[in-house]
Amino acid sequence: MASTVSRTSPSAARPAGGATASATGRTGASRAAAGAASRTAAAVVGSALTAVALVLIWVARSRVDRPVYVSELGADGEPTAALFEAALLLVVAGGLLVAWAGRGLRAARDGRGTQAGRGTRAARRLLGAWSVSTSIAAASGLFLVASQVPCTAGCPLPVGATFTVQDLVHTTSAVLAFAAACVAMLQASFVAGRGRLRVLSMTSGVSVALIAATGGLLSLLRVGTDVGGVLELVATTIAIGWLIVLGVSTLGSGHGDADRVRASVRAAA
Repeated sequence: MASTVSRTSPSAARPAGGATASATGRTGASRAAAGAASRTAAAVVGSALTAVALVLIWVARSRVDRPVYVSELGADGEPTAALFEAALLLVVAGGLLVAWAGRGLRAARDGRGTQAGRGTRAARRLLGAWSVSTSIAAASGLFLVASQVPCTAGCPLPVGATFTVQDLVHTTSAVLAFAAACVAMLQASFVAGRGRLRVLSMTSGVSVALIAATGGLLSLLRVGTDVGGVLELVATTIAIGWLIVLGVSTLGSGHGDADRVRASVRAAA
């Protein structure tokens, strides 16, 4: 009697769970790739909008033939008010897009990948408590308020009878927005594995803080206001320039996740 031998093909012997894991992995890889593409698009558009905003601010400043602070470009009655408002709105939109593209970017709280000494451990822990994107988003929201509540004609100082509630809202929003932007720069200066970004961020953060503070002090003392206006413009340029570079530096930042998912798909197959 001829014996019948049952042969099972390799594909039939493979556990059904393997096919399911492979399909799930491929879906995950597709989602990761789509996420990386969306990050790239957000970074490109955000950086471009921010660059346009910087150009518009300088164009607005070139149309004023007297010493002014940056906020005065958007003051009530100024011929550059509409142009300056548009620039601020572009900064807001660009900042939010760059923040979304760079979500997850955070200071290394344990100091890995940085050259920071022991004296900065507390600062690292504090700056690493929330993401860089959170600080950028906060700054963008505050700049949105400043754009919609401009200072009154002449942007009076917070002393004297000419200072109004409108000026208080605008000045407070603008100052806090700059502060949040400086925090974002300092946070980025402690991100692990991003040497050039760390150096640029630390330099930019310290420069913006010192230059803007000096310009503000001159304004409060009512001396050298022409110099103070230039300093504020320089600080604004550095801050916006840093945001552009940050957006460019996040290009393709999500591809690592996609690669890891593809690796898991190959392993499951």
